[in-house]
Amino acid sequence: MKQLSEHGSCFVCGTTNPRSLGLTWFEQETGEIFAEFVFDLAQQGPPGHVHGGASAAVLDEAMGAAVWRAGLRVVAVNLEINYRRALPLGEKVVISARVEEKQARKVLTSGEMRLPDGSVAVTGRGIYVPAPHLVGQLKLDNPAGR
Repeated sequence: MKQLSEHGSCFVCGTTNPRSLGLTWFEQETGEIFAEFVFDLAQQGPPGHVHGGASAAVLDEAMGAAVWRAGLRVVAVNLEINYRRALPLGEKVVISARVEEKQARKVLTSGEMRLPDGSVAVTGRGIYVPAPHLVGQLKLDNPAGR
């Protein structure tokens, strides 16, 4: 497993942002992105549980990191988040994400958050497209995927 470099001022994982959640991402040999995290009162929604927007932001970042690690400079245009179980505050969750498919003009991703018992609490799917005006130019049809 290889630790990914942080993103400066990123809301989810940036070290220069004083309000960042402070996640540290790792890349597994499969290309899957992975992190463990404990949400606290700063991310509370329902009493004692994680706000849905906080978990959505983390899954967006995980899926986006998987795409960026594949060498593609894109942004999210669609996120689908499914809440299966409430995420309790103060318990370690495992976050993972991966690229599912690269198409000519978009990249499809998936991700999930698991509770300590291994059950899936939140799942996500994303569609990411090139955004050269935001992140620079890079072709999606690069055969090497980089």
